[in-house]
Amino acid sequence: MRIGVSLPEKLLSRFDEIILKRGYSSRSEGIRDAIRNYIVHYEWMSDVQGERVGVITLVYSHSQRGLVENLTEIQHDSGDIIQSSLHVHLDHDNCLEVIVLRGEGKDVRVAAEKMMSLKGVKHVKLTTTSMGKEL
Repeated sequence: MRIGVSLPEKLLSRFDEIILKRGYSSRSEGIRDAIRNYIVHYEWMSDVQGERVGVITLVYSHSQRGLVENLTEIQHDSGDIIQSSLHVHLDHDNCLEVIVLRGEGKDVRVAAEKMMSLKGVKHVKLTTTSMGKEL
């Protein structure tokens, strides 16, 4: 099936560089692989269960209208599981936020997914681990 996607020129150029270095036969094959990886990551995040410690790392544009307020609201809504956060100004336009959470895996995942879906968020990574009690 054919689809059309609009991408910023810089993002597409970087993607093209990577697929060339990795030896993909076409841009389409690189996109298919990226989508497969996205699906695997989504399924892994969906399987986070039990009490977990998690770290959400996100990079975002602080100039995106309403984004900072939305991120703050999500963090306040998740205040019962957020242990700490660190905010770093990367440059004039971009910020890094590192948020440490502890709670039910589903709640940790939901917080990350809410942040991930906001316009202006450029990258989100959720890393989780168990509390180590079962080891």
